[in-house]
Amino acid sequence: MSRLIPRAIEPLLHELASGLRIVIVNGPRQSGKTTLLRQAHAVRGGQYVTLDDEKTLAAALEDPVSFVRGRSRPLIIDEIQRGGDRLVRAIKMAVDQSRDRGQFILSGSSKFLTIPTLSESLAGRAGFLDLWPLSLSERVSGPIDFIERVFEEPQSLIGARSEWSREDYLEAIIRGGYPETVLLKSDLARSRWYEGYASTILNRDITDFAQVHHVGGLSRLLALIAARAGSPAVLADLARDADLGRETVRNYLGYLNMVFLTNDLQGWATNLNTRAAKTPRTYITDSGLATQLLSVTRAKLRTPGHRALGGLLETFVVAELTKLKAMSLSRVGLYFYRDSNDHEVDIVLESPRGEVVAIEVKASVSPGLGAARHLVWLREKLGDRFVAGVVLHLGEQALSYGDRILSLPVSALWGHARPADL
Repeated sequence: MSRLIPRAIEPLLHELASGLRIVIVNGPRQSGKTTLLRQAHAVRGGQYVTLDDEKTLAAALEDPVSFVRGRSRPLIIDEIQRGGDRLVRAIKMAVDQSRDRGQFILSGSSKFLTIPTLSESLAGRAGFLDLWPLSLSERVSGPIDFIERVFEEPQSLIGARSEWSREDYLEAIIRGGYPETVLLKSDLARSRWYEGYASTILNRDITDFAQVHHVGGLSRLLALIAARAGSPAVLADLARDADLGRETVRNYLGYLNMVFLTNDLQGWATNLNTRAAKTPRTYITDSGLATQLLSVTRAKLRTPGHRALGGLLETFVVAELTKLKAMSLSRVGLYFYRDSNDHEVDIVLESPRGEVVAIEVKASVSPGLGAARHLVWLREKLGDRFVAGVVLHLGEQALSYGDRILSLPVSALWGHARPADL
């Protein structure tokens, strides 16, 4: 029997349920939302229902007001997006009639409830949480405060030695973070799981809310995004290579983002007197899924200098930082930077106070000082706003490269511990 890994947002869910009328947990399918909601039901009582059950869904669609009124509180509804906006408005009516806290706990596998017309109708009534696939911090019961530490005391990250090998990182990238896949030792079983996962979302979840005339084209677009990790999502290029129209690609990119298959990093807006790139960079949200889409095997990734490794590692790091941000409710912004003078930084973290941490991701066990050249440039440009520049790598040592420039193993993101199942 597989062990149940505690989710870092669980205490946040209960805190919000004790203070607000509605709690909404958004995240990809199979990220653990159902387990989290069932645990909330065990603790808080009430009634749990899922709209993946066709009879329950039919009842919710036929008469949403009666569906909501006739059930005990808290009413915990899984896959709320399948109920549509009429069900959401019925929930709004119910909480407007009672100010009791914790009346509804909802989960969704799309960003349906963040659509402005719906999110505005829930303003002041609901709190939102994101549940992503498992982070390494959760898998090793490690710290979730990397973002806080790198802003407040970056020098404290120097000196620790990582036990992670290059092979360990490859394994973590290939397995991804979904609770089902992290424990699968069989490459064939994992491959089949990812195939079914992508097929379900492309053929059912997206078509629940959008008209898709070219599911094959949507699948090709997803594979192109995996292959171009860290590159701008230029519509003309994607349309040409996916054999789709530009407007179709624009719509499809929105659909993929809506169901959490992809995640966008926006260009960092700054006043450095350079022309900064504005086209977002689009990443697959899970490195295991990205690996599957690229048909990259473990043996291929072991090849020195394999061209897919850099993009997959960047996908992995962006995913881990996104999870850390969600788990800690950090208000730090997550961006990339590139300008017309070819200055480029993979990841830029900016605090609400305007302080900046810049990160470069290198698929090397011993990156040299040259790996930090854009970080050094940014340090000189920003002055005191620049808190730290970090080169994340696949080696073992955490070193200083001089004034506010660090070289850290990727495992610094979760405190360096190795999961027992790796």
